Parts: sequence; structure tokens; C-alpha cells
Amino acid sequence: MEKLAYEPFGRATWRDPFPLYAALREHDPVHHAPAIRCWVLTRFQDVFEAARDTATFSSAQGLTFRNEREALGLHPTIVMMDPPDHTRYRRLVSRGFTPRRVAELEPELRVFARGCVDRLAELGRADLVAELARPVPCWVVAHYLGVPEADRGRFEGWTQALVSSAHGRPEDAGEALMALYGYFTELIDRRRREPGDDLITTLLEARPEGVGLSTEEILGYAFVMVAGGNDTATGLIAGSAELLTRNVAQRRRLLDDPSLVPGAVEECLRLTSPVQGLCRVVTRDVSVGDTLLEAGSRVLLCYGAANRDPREFGPDAESFDVSRTTERHLTFGSGAHHCLGASAARLQGRIVLEELLRRCPDFTVDPEAGTFADGSFTRRYDTLPFSASG
Repeated sequence: MEKLAYEPFGRATWRDPFPLYAALREHDPVHHAPAIRCWVLTRFQDVFEAARDTATFSSAQGLTFRNEREALGLHPTIVMMDPPDHTRYRRLVSRGFTPRRVAELEPELRVFARGCVDRLAELGRADLVAELARPVPCWVVAHYLGVPEADRGRFEGWTQALVSSAHGRPEDAGEALMALYGYFTELIDRRRREPGDDLITTLLEARPEGVGLSTEEILGYAFVMVAGGNDTATGLIAGSAELLTRNVAQRRRLLDDPSLVPGAVEECLRLTSPVQGLCRVVTRDVSVGDTLLEAGSRVLLCYGAANRDPREFGPDAESFDVSRTTERHLTFGSGAHHCLGASAARLQGRIVLEELLRRCPDFTVDPEAGTFADGSFTRRYDTLPFSASG
């Protein structure tokens, strides 16, 4: 058998990483990738346990193949913290992301998503990403951050430039990063004078350890929301459209029984796994299976591979089944770093599926003609041709 070798995926290779994942799970589940000086975990249980053991598998030295905080001079954000700091800072904003609070967003979000889908139907043929999979998450992020309607055109442009750069070469974010930070600095000042029902106001009112957050700390939260809340949901929406195109019988089940849609969203989340993996750094010598990982080793927790592991999901783990009962998956990570935006992502997925099936029940997308965005950790379409009537 040819020696397996994991190399970072990107624009040219994201189309089908799954055969390599399957081979690694079966033959080399604790894989050493010398090219990136990183270990790669691909079996569900190994990834699940590592994700939950924040004392051993630390996020504090960055989530990529290098320490991005040092490389970019970033202020620490909650995604690059371990408990107890992570717990304290996460608590400041967690109440805004509870299922109940997220549910309050549904009426406005449905109106916006329905408008996007109606436009797709009227166009007949268009780019699903540009018309739906990108605008919906951007609307949600802007809503949470309290970006006024009048500013959302500029905000979406900056967001896309920043997200694209962040998943290629973060150093190239340049003007978008400066413009976005400048804008949010002004918005923070405005919210000091005119509080609103948004995340910025919540953070301005927070007093961890009796001291208010600095502007830089609030900007860090905003950056996490922009960088983490856009392309992931874009990946889910476009990937879901692909799954429904490739699995016509499963789509028919949803059309016949719309009550299956929430479960279908979980299946789409599992199989698309927009964040295919993130890195941790081992704080002590630890064994995974029969392999010793030495303290200081960087480890990729490969969620995309783990979410298709037959040991967890059965022999049909690679198949799309809208009635599958899934007790757990790793699309949102697990443990302390379980994604704050999980409920918001589920809401977006459900609303978009419901609106697409309502307005365009026979829609198709063309995955082979679609293109993928660059970056080694998030798998998402950059373009995806859509036809309203098949």
C-alpha cells in the first residue's frame, strides 16, 4: 500500500478529501505529517476526547499550523484561550446565543432568506453562493453585531475580503481589516452613547473581574464573529444544496414530510463539516492509541474525517440519510470550545432548506462546475451554479 501523506487542502483539492480521510482512519489514525510538522487525528473517538481535554490539547498557541497570535500580533480572543480564561470570557456573550434567543431571530431572518430564494427563483440560473449562501450568514453576523441597515452593504464587502484573506494568507487582509476595525471602533463609541440590543452593547456593559472590557478586547470578539460566523454557514448552505442535488430520493422525503427538515440539517452539518479541522498544541506527553505525542506537538483534530467514521455512525456513515438519528457529531467541536453559534447555524440551515424546498422544489446545483475557496481548514464553495428548475 502506498504510504499515506496528509497535506493541507486548498482550492484545488477540497473537492474530494474523503478518500484520504477514510484511508487515514483505517490505516493510520494518528498520522504524522512532516510537511506541516503536525499530527493528524481522524477517528471520531480520538478527536472527540482530544477536543474535550483542553488541559492537554491547548488552543492558546493558535488553531492553525502555526501560532497565528504571534505571527499577526493578535490580541487574545476566546477561540485562542483555555479554561478558566475561556470560560470567563465566553460567559460574557453566551446568553445571546441560547436557543431561545436565537429563535427570536427567526421572523426577520426568514423574511431576508425568503427574499434571497425568491430572487434565485426569478433569476432561474445564478450563483447560489453570491445570492444565498453568502448573504444569509452575513446578515446574521451583522444583526448580532448591531450593524445598522444603512451600513450593511459596506460591511458585507469588508467581511468577504477579510474572510477570503483569513483563510489564505491572513497578512493580506490589509485594507479590509483596517476598514472593519476602524468601523467597529466607531460603532463601539456610538454604542457607548446609544446602547442597543446587540453584542457590542452587551460587551460594553460587561464587567469581568469588576473591570470593563477594552476597545481592543471588544474588537477581538467582533473579529471572531466575522471570521467564524460567515464562511462556516456559507459552507453549510452550499454543501446542503449539493447533498440535496445528489440525493433526489432524500429530497423527496423532505418534500413529502417537512418535519424531517431539522434532522436533515443535522445530517447536512455532519457530512459538510464546514470547519474540517482545527489545531491544538499538546501541553504534556500523551498517548493516543499506541502513539506517543510529545509535549509541544501540534495536532490537527480532523472533524471532517471523524464525522464520517463508521465506528461512530455505522457502515453507511458516508451516506446522506435525512432520518438518521445522530446523538453527537463534531461539526461544532465539543466541550469547552463547542461553537457558540451552533444554534444560529442550525437556524440558518433549517430556514434556507425550508425556503428552497418551498420555492424551488426541483432546484439543482452543479458541484463539478463550482469552485472552492482557498484555505486549509474551512471547506466551502466560493461559487456554485444554481438552476431553479433542474
